[in-house]
Amino acid sequence: MNTHNLPKMLYSYREGWQDLIQVHPSVARMFTLYVMPMSLIPPVMFVYSMLVTPGAVFPVMPEMGAGEAVAVAAAFYVASLAMVALMASIIQQMGDVVEVRPMYEDAFILAAVAPTPLWLSAFALFIPSAWVVGVIVAAAWVASAALIYHGVYPLFKLEDRSKARVMGSFVLMAGVIAWFALLVVAALGLSMTIGPALMAR
Repeated sequence: MNTHNLPKMLYSYREGWQDLIQVHPSVARMFTLYVMPMSLIPPVMFVYSMLVTPGAVFPVMPEMGAGEAVAVAAAFYVASLAMVALMASIIQQMGDVVEVRPMYEDAFILAAVAPTPLWLSAFALFIPSAWVVGVIVAAAWVASAALIYHGVYPLFKLEDRSKARVMGSFVLMAGVIAWFALLVVAALGLSMTIGPALMAR
């Protein structure tokens, strides 16, 4: 996927989306060349934040060493990859809401493209300010929602945009649930990694 088209895809039903539809990348290609490197950004930036500016963005988190931070980031990374594949299946099933049955490849494209702003928003961790990071992440959520609403229509070849809005709303709700599930996974990983270390200190 060409990320240069991403800004256009936020407000257009055609720009960028038609390029993806024409190329129609396989699930394996999209996963390997796009999802894996892009979803690596948040874990890497988390490790950076915890080691370089500890307490600046995550003040409630206990101090952790490099090994502990990498372990938590690795758990989050694996969960993120699994979540994209799971979201693609959920999106495909949601086609029943608007009486369409999208191919899994098309559902995977949407599941892979939609979280792009959230992945990129992790670069905000270079700024050691929880408020700044919070604002940028909130803006990323709005951008992800825009991608969902504009991507559903061309990818699933819907008859009208009202159906796209309905399905987009369902996909967005599922995405919010998935995001919170990722936070739970991260919290569990954090407790399993940091808990024993804190008890040993």
